[in-house]
Amino acid sequence: MKISAKHLPRYRQIARLLWKYGRSDLVNQMNVSDPLDTDQPATPATANGNGKATPKDLANDLEAMGPTFVKLGQVLSSRPDLLPEAYLEALERLQDKVKPFPYAEVEKIVAGELGVRISKAFSRFDVEPIAAASLGQVHGAALRDGREVVVKVQRPGIGEKIADDFEVLAQIAEFLEAHTETGKQHRITEVLEQFRITINHELNYEREARNLVTMGQNLAEFPQLVVPQPVFDFSTRRVLTMDYVSGHKITKVSPIARLDMNGAALADELFRAYLKQVLVDGLFHADPHPGNVFLTDDNRIALLDLGMVGHTTPGMQQNLLKILIAISEGKSEDAGKVIEAISEASEEFDRATFHKRLAQVVADQRDLELQQLNVGATLLKVTRIGSQAGIYVPSELTVLGKTLLQLDEVGKILDPEFDPNAAIRRNVAKIMSQRMNRDATQGSILSSLLEMKDFIGGLPMRVNKVLDAVGNKEMEVQIRTPDADIFLAGLEKVANRITTGIVLAALIIGASLLMRVETDFRIWGYPGLAMLLFTAAAGGGFWLVIMILTNDRRTFKRGIGSGRK
Repeated sequence: MKISAKHLPRYRQIARLLWKYGRSDLVNQMNVSDPLDTDQPATPATANGNGKATPKDLANDLEAMGPTFVKLGQVLSSRPDLLPEAYLEALERLQDKVKPFPYAEVEKIVAGELGVRISKAFSRFDVEPIAAASLGQVHGAALRDGREVVVKVQRPGIGEKIADDFEVLAQIAEFLEAHTETGKQHRITEVLEQFRITINHELNYEREARNLVTMGQNLAEFPQLVVPQPVFDFSTRRVLTMDYVSGHKITKVSPIARLDMNGAALADELFRAYLKQVLVDGLFHADPHPGNVFLTDDNRIALLDLGMVGHTTPGMQQNLLKILIAISEGKSEDAGKVIEAISEASEEFDRATFHKRLAQVVADQRDLELQQLNVGATLLKVTRIGSQAGIYVPSELTVLGKTLLQLDEVGKILDPEFDPNAAIRRNVAKIMSQRMNRDATQGSILSSLLEMKDFIGGLPMRVNKVLDAVGNKEMEVQIRTPDADIFLAGLEKVANRITTGIVLAALIIGASLLMRVETDFRIWGYPGLAMLLFTAAAGGGFWLVIMILTNDRRTFKRGIGSGRK
């Protein structure tokens, strides 16, 4: 591990954080060995005054360390496979609201990115921001044509600061993975790289603008949903200009306003839209917490802040659909098989424990009251069970669980009687139909036609080769089986018994025919030759029965001795 002098303050802060929480109940709740385990007493008293670091302390400490660690905390809150539930809840409340940076910096960044002064690009640009966060802040504005917009401006130097922090974190992660059981078990370098990619995507406002356009197109069939569209002429990597949405956060809707909206219809359409995003489109809004969901003035739902999105491949979509259906119908065994198939098992994977605990979680969900049902929470519990049992569940399943958890919360705000399980079962048929229609695109049909053309074009030549091989006696059929000797020996035994039986039957028939032939040679008054044949047949039959019983008994004993039941 190479130490950089310029990063010494950061090393010190991170080391203090690891020391503090590596010696708290966090490590014990993670069910892993403590990398900082010593015989010394716990750390000095923290904010709670009892000498133990609490989940709330972790959220506060991350917030104090700056925007990189605030975002890390927010992303960690969606990883139940890494942190205990108490810490997840504490990090969910982690706020990235910070003091806004000066308007002079805003002017400088916007002018530098757009290439013109703010007064030239906008007819109005509010000095006071609407909201300020760790990565940027949002200002209200109006274009020259009067169109109301909001402008999202990235904090000065935030990209470089986050890059430096991740350089330090990567070095520490490599060290921990190489020297601690915790790092090895949780693949800490791989997890950190996923975090880095997620945060870098949020810093790229051009990417967010494309997400807004794609999401708007994908959700065009849902009239009660709104996705604000970007203004590309006034958007860059560090500045994003988009439509202004007039409304309120869904958590701040007054009781009187609720009387004017159809909460049940809104909740159902929102949930159906997310199922389509995840299971059909492959691009979904990965952070639909109540603060990012607006109720517009015309009682529609607006989805904001698409900096954090999730992606699912067609194969993963199919598996996620199977898991959702299985869990919603209480079929834990089916869900377990799919999860096991798409996950990577470690050497310590305990399959029996995994399926047993999964069955208990699914059964517990079916026993809950309607108001307590939460598909997202169940999925997150499943990922935690997998992690504890030694199976690496794909991150897509974790992100989906976190998304559905937040979506369930929004759904219950809109309609307290909202049933997510029923919503999944109700919409699964349409989701399957949309998936089939999507797969039947012009490109896929043309690809299939080209493959058929190649097959038909090469078929005559292949048939001629086969016929020539047959005509020249060059055709060979090879059968390979690991139990060929045993198989052939069994066939030979059966053939021998059948042949012996046929011979004995022939002796009996021949003896019967000779009984009608008059001859001087007689035994007990009967034709002698016929009696000899009868005697030979009787002796051969008795011998055949004895051999069959003896061989079968020997084979049975040998099978028991080798462990075959």
